[in-house]
Formats: sequence, C-alpha cells, structure tokens
Amino acid sequence: MVILPSCLLFLAIGGIQPTADNPTDYFQIQVVDRETGRGVPLVELRTVNHVRYFTDSAGYIAIDSPELMNREVYFYIASHGYQYPADKFGYRGRKLNVTTGGNTKIEIERINIAQRLYRVTGAGIYRDSVLLKKPTPIQHPLINANVFGSDSVVNAVYRDKLYWFWGDTNRPTYPLGNFHVPGATSRLPVDGGLDPNRGVNLDYWVDKSGFARPTAQMPGQGPTWINGLVVLPDSEGKETLFAAYVKIKPPMKVYERGLIRFDDKTSTFQPVKKFDMETPLFPSGHPLVHRQGEQSHIYFANPYPFTRVPANAESLQNPAQYETYTYLKPGSRQETLEVERDADGQVVVGWKTDTVPLTPQREQELITAGKLQTADGLFQVRDRQAGQTIQLHTGSVYWNPYRERWVMIAVQQFGSSLLGEVWYLESASLTGPWHQARKIVSHEKYSFYNPKQHPMLSQEQGRYLYFEGTYTNMFSGNPDKTPRYDYNQIMYRLDLSDPRLTSD
Repeated sequence: MVILPSCLLFLAIGGIQPTADNPTDYFQIQVVDRETGRGVPLVELRTVNHVRYFTDSAGYIAIDSPELMNREVYFYIASHGYQYPADKFGYRGRKLNVTTGGNTKIEIERINIAQRLYRVTGAGIYRDSVLLKKPTPIQHPLINANVFGSDSVVNAVYRDKLYWFWGDTNRPTYPLGNFHVPGATSRLPVDGGLDPNRGVNLDYWVDKSGFARPTAQMPGQGPTWINGLVVLPDSEGKETLFAAYVKIKPPMKVYERGLIRFDDKTSTFQPVKKFDMETPLFPSGHPLVHRQGEQSHIYFANPYPFTRVPANAESLQNPAQYETYTYLKPGSRQETLEVERDADGQVVVGWKTDTVPLTPQREQELITAGKLQTADGLFQVRDRQAGQTIQLHTGSVYWNPYRERWVMIAVQQFGSSLLGEVWYLESASLTGPWHQARKIVSHEKYSFYNPKQHPMLSQEQGRYLYFEGTYTNMFSGNPDKTPRYDYNQIMYRLDLSDPRLTSD
C-alpha cells in the first residue's frame, strides 16, 4: 500500500496541495454545469491556432502561455455530451480577456442525462486545481502508484472494503506497463470513505518502484484479464473472493480461461481451476447474487444476465452446473445453432445447460438465416424516443430499490460512435424483457466501453446511481487521444428520478 508521510497526508486531507507555483501566475478558467454549478471535467478549450486545454476533474484550467497573456483570446468550447451556445456564424466559443492572475467562469449546458463527475485513474486528475491551489478531495490529486492509465474496472465489497481491479495499465517510465491486473482498495462511504460524489481514495498494491504491481499474473504468455469478481462463503462460512481469468494472445484471442481465488496474505490471486476451452458455459461479465425461493444463483451480466450458476464455491468451479437463458437447443455450439421448439412450433425459452450462451450477434445470425422471427428475439432493444433498434455490447445489471426494478447500464455497439453511447434500461425481471432503452451518455467518435455500475456507492435508496467506463480512442477510428484522460476510468452519476429515463 502507498503510505503518505503524515505531513503530506494532513495537507491532502485538508485539501491543500504543496506546490512551488504561485496561482497568480495563471489565468484561471472554470467550466461549470449550468444546471448544477459543478465543475465539468473533460471540456476542451481550443484557440484559433489550435492550442488545446482540457479541464481537470474540478472543471479548472490554469493558463500561463506567455503569448496569450494580457490579450483577448477566442476559445472554441467543446465537450462530449455538453454544449456551449453557438453564435450567429455557428461557432461555439467565447472571447476571454486572458490576464495574469485573472479568472473567469464559463457555464456549459449538459445534453447527457448522466452527469460527468471526475476521472478515477491516471495522472493529473486535479492538475490545474493544484496549480491554482484549489482544494482537492482525493489524497493523490496528481498521480497515484505511478499509474498513467488503466483499462476496464471490476470491483466488489470484500471484508468491509471495496476491492478494485483493472486491466492493462500504463506507467510513466516505459510504453509497456502492467498487463496482469493491478489492484487497490478503498474505504466504503459508510466507513470513512469519500462521498462518491466527490471521489475515491485508492490504496494500490505497489512494487518496489512504487508502480501498481500485478495481482493476477497467471502462468503463460500474454496478458491476464479478469472479470466475474464475486464474493462467496467457503466451507467454514468465511468470505472468499473469486474471479474468472483469461489469458490473451495476439490479436486479442483467448487461449486459456479459468477460476482464481484471492489470497489475503499475499494480496494476489491464486489459480483454482482451468476450464476446458470447449466448455460452452463459464463465468464472464459482472456478477450479481440473487435469491429466488430457497435457491441463490450468481448471474453473470455481459450485459444481459443470461448465464447463472448456484451461488456456492463448489458450483462456481463446476461447468456442468452453469445454465443460460436461451431458446437454443441443448448441445448447440457456434457452428450448430438450433432453436428449440415445442410440438406446436413455438419457441421454447428457459434456463438450459450444455449450450453456448446467446449474444445479439448469434441472434441476428438466426434471424438472417430464417430460423427465428424477430418478435421471438431476446435482444430486440429499441430507443425509447426514436424507436430505432440498438445493439448492446457490454454493461452491468443490479437491483435498484429506488426504481424497484433491475437496472442495466450498457454501451451500444455501432451507434453514433462505435463504442461510446451509453444506455439505461430497466426490467421487473432479470430475464427481461429488456426492450426499451434511453441514452444517458454520448461521446463523439470516442469509446467509453465496459460501463460498470457501483451499487455499493448508490445513494438515497438507489436514486443516485454511480457508474464508470473506459474512456479511450481505441476502436473509435479517432486518431486523436485526449491528453491525460485517454485510456482511463471516468465516473458518472445518474439521477433515477429524472423523468426522461422512462418517458417516450
């Protein structure tokens, strides 16, 4: 764990960051949400000669470029899901009197339903706030565990703490970083942790150099990725943290998968079982535990919660006990997808073993081949407003007590951006129907994949829902990478009382 010297810890908790710079050396800009007054992260201000600045997680920009000082400067203003008013020529921006020690506040309209809060990982999260000597909520506002960027997150409450694990992670000292699952813990808000509306204080496991070290370095070539992070009691009733792992070789092909268990003594995952690569059902996605009658199951959402296994450690290790919700015949494989029908020709849908799980792609193959009618499909999601069909990619599902519904947050594939449009869905049943969706976050030609809800951080009985995703130009077709933000996790908050979520 990273331990701050007591003097620096005091300063950090107090919100004062040590710096040699004088805030009066800068021109201060803060961009705020017109509706809430809160600073907006990830807003770009660009000069006519294409010098770019991006707001930090508090919405601040500190400008000290000498050629801009003490003159009027026009800035284009743009941000994913937010908008500045256009002038009569269609330009969205503002002319500012840039002066040493001066400051201004810019209001921007939020188009997104969800509110962008802050960046969770990476360097310079509060860079400009530090330069301006503004209070910052987290202990490491500039860099934590030498992490420059991290791929998708999984997390779970384990032994009264929140455990976080990420995918491939960049460092300052070399282009190749940690490809075997860095990890950290944080205190829960009810136990002295930060209000999630303000931030998350991450305590990473680090190596001798201070860089976030691997926690799941499974044998074999290539990266180790994990998902399916779930807490179950062992035979003595003691909490045990399990995860599914895969080994990857170029070009992003899985060549091994299995189950691992967290060792509290070493703070690393240890192998438990390998799954045969021909096994059709296995843990994958974000899990939830749900009891119906006397039986509890772990449901794995990816984003649909259509794979399950009895909620105990023994069943988790036994592929034969996995079921999937499907209309496919038992024994179906990718090359032999067959729809099960009753004597009257009606599609038979239910929980079945020994068959590959359904995906939107597999369903479309069946429809195209004439083996299934669109009306019988399980993945026919439509935009509540426009009525257009939406193909979902990844996401998570959890029970929401405020809505008294299961809530899905998922990213769209092949939307207005390839993997950048995030949607809200709800259902009275885990098996759906999941047919009506409302867009809550949009990114212009940029990815925001693997959105993960954090039900352990929700507030007011689930009214305020927190989720994050991986912000990156990867897969987007956009060659530009947003400085500091690219390949990092960004947190959003969604108010489930917003009538736009359920109105057409």
